[in-house]
This record gives sequence, structure tokens and C-alpha cells, in this order.
Amino acid sequence: MRRSRSFRALLASLLTRWLVKHRLSLTIDINVWRARLQQRAESIRSLPTSTRVTHVHELGVSGEWVVPPGAIPGRVIYYLHGGGFIGCSPSTHREMVARMAAESQASAFVLKYRLAPEHPYPAATDDALAGWGWLLNSGVDPASTIIGGDSAGGNLTLSLLLALRDAGGPLPAGAVVLSPWTDLTNSVPSRISNDAADDMLKAEFCAPVSEMYRAGADPQDPLVSPLFGDYAGMPPILVHVSDTEILLDDSLQMVDKARAAGVLVELEVWSRLPHVWHITAPFVPEAREAIAHIGAFVKRTLSAKPAAD
Repeated sequence: MRRSRSFRALLASLLTRWLVKHRLSLTIDINVWRARLQQRAESIRSLPTSTRVTHVHELGVSGEWVVPPGAIPGRVIYYLHGGGFIGCSPSTHREMVARMAAESQASAFVLKYRLAPEHPYPAATDDALAGWGWLLNSGVDPASTIIGGDSAGGNLTLSLLLALRDAGGPLPAGAVVLSPWTDLTNSVPSRISNDAADDMLKAEFCAPVSEMYRAGADPQDPLVSPLFGDYAGMPPILVHVSDTEILLDDSLQMVDKARAAGVLVELEVWSRLPHVWHITAPFVPEAREAIAHIGAFVKRTLSAKPAAD
């Protein structure tokens, strides 16, 4: 991990603080907030050359396939986007996922799940389960698949693993989570200790957004807050987080629990970067480096898990 920021990373941090954090307000209209997230993502989109995007609306599952040139047939990343459970979409994350897929030599399916507050828990979790079932029914081999997600999508990734394990269903070969929001009780120390340092998120937003998503559900339910889950039997997990995020301890405490349960976890704590900095890959070298690390993890993990005959 880099210990000093590049100039472009510093600039990205300053811009994120100005364009996102300083404009957040508890009174902001959710549709305005969603539009800003969409606009920000659109402004930095730069798909790798010859990447194919195919939209899916089938059997109650919506999303899009993102297929870079050189993708190995059958190698799949099932991706759950972030956005605090209340915003974003496959299109906001398309550029980042395309780069991730290219580095992994994989096809990626990005799920369009229902958003709160219109569709609170367990809608997003149910959609993630439905998407996984749809992939398997379509012939995707779980042993050749990685599940991944960022922020709220990281929460859904871990919740999906817990639900699949508890149901006795097939698990993927591994998982990748980027700055996952694992504690919806918001009791971890970094909520307060990193509130000033975080370039994107504000601690004061966590409780109301958590309630929008939970709509009264128990915040200590492991499928709501996977920090409280039992990780025994989970596949290898790669975790990326920045040391200045309010979600830092969501990662660190989850990693400790998973390792205590015998799970192989690769933790990378990056220095002074914005929340899910990977989305700045067109401009920031640390973002491209982090995505290259993800690609290496995917290839290493899937090469160790031969597909079923």
C-alpha cells in the first residue's frame, strides 16, 4: 500500500470533500442526492475499449453484464453496487466494474437491486439472493465466481454469503469488499474518530440512512449488520479500506471476526484516500493500483478453485 498520496489522489480527496461531503445535508431531497451521485459517476466514466454492456430484465432479476475483451469464458464477478442502500445503480459503477473485470479477465454481472426507503430491508438482500440464484440457473459455476461489492454493496455481499452458508447453498470461490458498511448500529469507534478526516461521508448521516434501510429491523441482525455474523465456512475474502474513513472499523472488526473463524482474509488498508477511491481510476494511480490488486486476487482465487465438470 502507498504511504504517501500522489498529487492526483490529493486532488481527488479535495474535490470529493467539496463536491460531496460539503453538499450533504440531512434535509436534502433523496432524489436530488441520487441525481448528484449519477452525475458524479457519469462525469468520470471511461470504459475500457471494446467493453460490451448488455442489460438484463429476466425472471424478476435486473442488472447488466459488463464484459471486457479477453474475459475468460465462465469466469464471473457478481457485483453489488454501493450507495448507502438508497442510491446509485449499475450504471454509476459501470466504469469501475469494467476495469475490475478487465483486470480479472472476467465477465461481471452488476445487479440492479431495489433501493430504500421505497423498498426497505429485506428487499435488497432478497434481490441479491434472487440474482445469485438466477446466475446459477443460467449455468454460472459458483466455483468460477467471485461476489463483490462496495460500501452498502459490501454489506450485501457479506450478508449474501451468510445467508447462502446458513441455507446450505453453494458459495462462490471468494469475495471482494471495498469499504463495506458492516455495522448499522454505528457503534464502531471510527464513526467518531474519523468523522473529520473522511473526505466523503459524515457520521451524522449513518443513523438516519440506517433507519431508512432497516425500517425498524434489528440492527444487530447479521443480515442487516454482517459485523455480527458468524463467518465460519466462508471462502477467501479481500478487503480494501482507507485509514481515514468513518467505515474503517467496520472492516477491521469484521476481518478480526472472520480470521478468528478460520477464514482466509486479505486486508489492505490504504492511506488517506476517499471512500471507495477505486471509482477514480481514470485519474488516480492509487485507484488503478487497487483495482489491479483486485484482479490479482480474483485470478489467484479462481485458479485455485477448478470449475466443476
